[in-house]
Amino acid sequence: MKSVRAGGSSRDVVGPHRAGRDLELSRLDITVLLRDGLTAEPGHRRTVLFGDGAAAEAVVLDRLGTEPRSVAFLTDTVRAGGLARAAELPEPLPRPEAAGLVREWLRAGTGLVGGITADDTAATWLRAVATITELKQRTRARGRST
Repeated sequence: MKSVRAGGSSRDVVGPHRAGRDLELSRLDITVLLRDGLTAEPGHRRTVLFGDGAAAEAVVLDRLGTEPRSVAFLTDTVRAGGLARAAELPEPLPRPEAAGLVREWLRAGTGLVGGITADDTAATWLRAVATITELKQRTRARGRST
């Protein structure tokens, strides 16, 4: 798989294993995972999308300082209007670099012949990303407060 985002950050300093896993996840090609998994039947491709794919996007968005609530809001937009509508948003997330990446990922799903099912799957996946991002941030905050 190609690299989407490489390099570490001071945010990775949770432990050597976690930092290594985050780096590995950040190199996954989210676009390919979405194309392969959004319309796939339940099985390996869908599991990879919702497992490593969701964790990978959470790592990348967390590194870009994205708030989980912004991803949750985007989730609601995808559920209400679909992937195509969300991909047309001038700013799907508040920060320009995160918005550009997410727009690319949303567009990956718009070319699929999946209709409402693909939109709902994408929204469910984005909700998982928001949850993982929030867990990462809360865990990091707890580590600083002890």
